[in-house]
Amino acid sequence: MPAIVVSGDGKGDFGGKVTFHVIICAIVAATGGLMFGYDIGISGGVTSMDDFLEKFFPEVFEKKHHAVENNYCKFDNQFLQLFTSSLYLAALVASFAASKICSKYGRKITMQLASVLFLIGVLLNALAPNLALLIVGRILLGIGIGFANQAAPLFLSEIAPVKYRGALNILFQLNVTIGILAANIINYFVADIHPHGWRIALGTAGIPALILCLGSFLITETPTSLIERQRLTEGMNTLKKIRGIDNVDAEYQELVRASEMARQVKHPFRNLIKRKSRPQLVIAIAMQVFQQFTGINAIMFYAPVLFQTVGFKNDASLMSSAIVGGINVASTVVSVVLVDKLGRKPLLLEACIQMFITQTAIGYILMEHLKTTGDLPKSNAVWVVVLVCLYVMSFAWSWGPLGWLIPSETFPLETRTAGYSFAVSSNMLFTFLIAQAFLSMLCTMRAVVFFFFAAWVFVMCLFVVFLLPETKNIPIDEMMDRVWKKHWFWKRFMDDDDDKRASKVEMAMGH
Repeated sequence: MPAIVVSGDGKGDFGGKVTFHVIICAIVAATGGLMFGYDIGISGGVTSMDDFLEKFFPEVFEKKHHAVENNYCKFDNQFLQLFTSSLYLAALVASFAASKICSKYGRKITMQLASVLFLIGVLLNALAPNLALLIVGRILLGIGIGFANQAAPLFLSEIAPVKYRGALNILFQLNVTIGILAANIINYFVADIHPHGWRIALGTAGIPALILCLGSFLITETPTSLIERQRLTEGMNTLKKIRGIDNVDAEYQELVRASEMARQVKHPFRNLIKRKSRPQLVIAIAMQVFQQFTGINAIMFYAPVLFQTVGFKNDASLMSSAIVGGINVASTVVSVVLVDKLGRKPLLLEACIQMFITQTAIGYILMEHLKTTGDLPKSNAVWVVVLVCLYVMSFAWSWGPLGWLIPSETFPLETRTAGYSFAVSSNMLFTFLIAQAFLSMLCTMRAVVFFFFAAWVFVMCLFVVFLLPETKNIPIDEMMDRVWKKHWFWKRFMDDDDDKRASKVEMAMGH
């Protein structure tokens, strides 16, 4: 498993600057997020296009255009949902293989493999003559996403100067939102290109993958990965290059020490199930579960479908989705600016309140005004779009980026790799479950589905208040003493001999 070695703030600030090379590396690596986001955005638009439905899902096409269609059930089809969700099941499985490749061969080659697999999947999707090949293409896309989601955030964390770690980490999530926006815009413009507009939409997913593939030849491997694989001189030289200074001895020694500590742990997954690792493991998995049970991917996957459900025609539906995508991007920038100033918990709590109100309001409007047949009155439909925008806004500056940032901050070095792998796989698992179930839930539960997600948001709020510690401005190496051992609940899980292994490593290095 790859060791995530991220230096802390304050005492752990080793200096250095954001060099041109770091900027290039960050832009290239973050296109892994662009791939992920584009696919999230493109799926909903394509599954609302008549040409696509008529070719692959004729039953859904007929149901959609039936004179007495059920508004909540017109898109309910397990195979249609499988088109979207199969990618995330493949990404779940691939993330474990990706972690081993990341560790043995490096972050850079893992991203290259991700882009190649994604490109093959894009080709199969764009040219697919039948549903079977379409699903195979989606599975290959999922494997590419699994590899990219494992390697790219790792790469960004390890290449970033300490004081810019938060901002560069969130750059991945920012690119996810840009990908969603780009997909929504492309969906809008190709929807009227008959009969192959959907092929263009799926085919253009190859653009970010091509950028990642070609760009990966311009970037360097991370110093952490090089040192982890005992290429010490190359690691030192790379560190000097990305920091823009010659005096990197302190940071280099810290990376060597961290790698030695990671090497002491032969079975990180076994360590992860020990009592003292439970708080971090619970936090990491809970952040991913809650991120999905905000309902965000249900909204982003199926936004065009949802807007058609409330009465928008196809073009207006896709345009509304593009507006939502733009708000998503802008609000993620807010997180980049505020996360290290306000802290993690204030952003999460404010978002919980905003998401609870908007989800409840959407559920109420649909329950009162959208019957099984007929359209939602125009004024109410506009309010639904406004509320969805407010909902996405709050998610984008909180649970979206922080769902990935917090797990990378909370694990100690000896379990950080295994713990982060659990975070990635948990995210993919619950993304799969929501993608596979949402349209059926919408059909069965109708407007109540939004109250279902609102109830989860309420639970999330309680979780943040009582169980989530604040990690702002706390060095990674001091997290155990300053966070976990002082938390009113989690301190009961902490052992007094946590530092014995670190002392052993320091003694060994001293000799």
